Amino acid sequence: MAGTDVAQVEAAAEAFREHYLNTKNQIQKVVVGHEEIIDGVLTCLFAGGHALLEGVPGLGKTLLIRSLSQALHLQFARIQFTPDLMPADVTGTTIVVESDQGRQFQFRKGPIFAQIVLADEINRATPKTQSALLEAMQEKSVTVGGDTHDLDRPFFVMATQNPIEQEGTYPLPEAQLDRFFFKLLVGYSNRDEMSEILDRTTMGVEPEVERVLDGPTIIQYQQLVRRVIVAPHVQDYAVRLVLATHPGGELATPMVNQFLRFGASPRAGQALVLAGKVRALLDNRGNVSVDDIRAVVQPAMRHRCLLNFEGEAEGKTTDEILNNIVEQVPADAGVGAPA
Repeated sequence: MAGTDVAQVEAAAEAFREHYLNTKNQIQKVVVGHEEIIDGVLTCLFAGGHALLEGVPGLGKTLLIRSLSQALHLQFARIQFTPDLMPADVTGTTIVVESDQGRQFQFRKGPIFAQIVLADEINRATPKTQSALLEAMQEKSVTVGGDTHDLDRPFFVMATQNPIEQEGTYPLPEAQLDRFFFKLLVGYSNRDEMSEILDRTTMGVEPEVERVLDGPTIIQYQQLVRRVIVAPHVQDYAVRLVLATHPGGELATPMVNQFLRFGASPRAGQALVLAGKVRALLDNRGNVSVDDIRAVVQPAMRHRCLLNFEGEAEGKTTDEILNNIVEQVPADAGVGAPA
């Protein structure tokens, strides 16, 4: 039975890969470089998760998300987060409408009622407003005035934040960061990429992004991703990677015990497995490998681990600690815990 299912998944993998690469190519018509970031965003989309992009201003975070929305037949909305933004500005509100039957209450939908939502500079809004967005991300619905309104599927949130300007910002608590499938770090462009950016943006030529995917097809591929097989030893490897981030735990590495205050949640394991499934499909495979899991450790867990005082004082990063975990935790479950 499992062999038949693997064969069916592998047969469907080629169409998935073709649509994935076509969407990626459309984004790359506008966005120069950042291939790893584009892959991360598309992985979140097909895994049914949400993406958080962190980087200094001007690196193309918003442009990337806008380009993705242009390549998809989905309703798009952009929310610019500011300190005075209220929850009702995100979710919508109930208003009084005059009609022939008299005054009636009517719900006016906010920008969250889109299928792909750009939450720009999410850390500039107050925690109360951030919660309105994050509740919708988790529940896929909005409750206003005691009434619950379902959001259209697929529903995908991409948020951006600036890591250097901390004055007047409200950093997302770890429990809320955990709602994001991936945290992607957007870095600077290299010399060749910078030259290409200038060529594209200073000559008056606007690239046209074609729409290549619609909502039902995306949902179909999200279901396909979940049909990819994960062997018990591969799933156990993902489990052990997550447990290795827990200070004082049986599988914790010395570096974890020294520099981490809190480790990753079970959502990290879900992200590792689902992202591994996307990578398997892109390789025309119907089963996840250990290498698929290793490749997504950082984006899946960097925002789910919290440094302690010693880690911050010594300038450690969660990426360094996660690299150490990957080196220390064996792929073979028969090998003992890291020394």
